[in-house]
Amino acid sequence: MPFQLDRQTPENLKLASPLPLTRHPAAVYVSGLGVGSQRTIRYSLSAIAALLTQGECDAYTIDWAKLRYYHTAAVRVALIQSFAPVTANKMLSALRRVLLEAYRLNLMAAEDYNKAVDFPNISADPEPRGRSVAASEIVALLETCRDSSPIDVRDAAIIAILLGTGLRRSELVNLDLIDFNPNTGEFLVRKGKRGKSRRVYLPSSAIALVEKWLSVRGEEPGALFCRIRRGGHLHLGRMHSDAIWRMLRHRAEIAQLESFSPHDFRRTFCSDLLDAGVDIVTVQKLAGHTSPITTAKYDRRGEETKRQAVERLSIPNLKNPE
Repeated sequence: MPFQLDRQTPENLKLASPLPLTRHPAAVYVSGLGVGSQRTIRYSLSAIAALLTQGECDAYTIDWAKLRYYHTAAVRVALIQSFAPVTANKMLSALRRVLLEAYRLNLMAAEDYNKAVDFPNISADPEPRGRSVAASEIVALLETCRDSSPIDVRDAAIIAILLGTGLRRSELVNLDLIDFNPNTGEFLVRKGKRGKSRRVYLPSSAIALVEKWLSVRGEEPGALFCRIRRGGHLHLGRMHSDAIWRMLRHRAEIAQLESFSPHDFRRTFCSDLLDAGVDIVTVQKLAGHTSPITTAKYDRRGEETKRQAVERLSIPNLKNPE
């Protein structure tokens, strides 16, 4: 593991015997998460479990109900030393949640639970994560998809949807053919974050790219975007969200672009809408955020936008003294 506690843990924190998944705090917690979040949380909990047991336990073999305040306080210190504040706080949030499940399952007394989770987040004022993708970079990306091969046609449509709708890659790969209305550019997102559904709309300038892909894909029901085998043969199984990340990384390398993530397309989507004067509540709904506060964190318009905003102000001239 990448980090260790500086002192030995005095007691054995390993489960004496396996618990049924319906009674296991980590299993209950993880099962209630979206597919995209489950792997991240399992890693966080396993990392914390390994830290507390010198690498002997993972998320499913440690006895979470045995944790006390001195355990969680020591974990917090170790995370400060090993991770950026944002990452460390997400791991601490996972720790709080798994202990909450231990309490709810009557595996942990209320007093022990309340003390164990009574630790503060790690304070920091980090630079905003990610960046906006410039228009010239988008053109360069699409230039790498100029061929008429199935994979180029598919990838161009994926890029258009990510940029034009702000979908998460997990939401994109869960789209079915039936979810797209080519007449209006509407997508029905049935399996968004936290299981929420919403409707998003593709700009008319991008609909042609998706329709071109549909002419290659065909009308067979199923996943909107499918895997493509060697030789350009389509396999109508659903793509994995990691395949979207690998595709974009590959296209960026071909175009010789600065590194960016698929989530930067969401940041670009939100920033461009805000820059166009769309109110933040509408942007929030399109992005599928629970709060406009989250949407505001996606704003990457930069200092020039703020400078131009101030130019709209009018300050009355002072009267010349007599």
